Amino acid sequence: MESASFPHDLVQLQVAWNRTYAALAAEPRSAANTALRRRLLMLSTRLWRHPFWSGPGRMPAALPELRSQARAMDAQRW
Repeated sequence: MESASFPHDLVQLQVAWNRTYAALAAEPRSAANTALRRRLLMLSTRLWRHPFWSGPGRMPAALPELRSQARAMDAQRW
């Protein structure tokens, strides 16, 4: 399968989602992580409603590739 070309803002959204998810998973369960859960929901909505997904042939089957590119981009920063 050919590597999908994702818009930079979509990859950035996925990076933010990954970081928020990791922060939520690392925190003990408490009322203090409500903000993280809300942020995760907001980012999830923005990811799924991004205009990229409405293009022809751009079904969520490309999601694993997006996640892979986001992880690679995040790893380059460190």
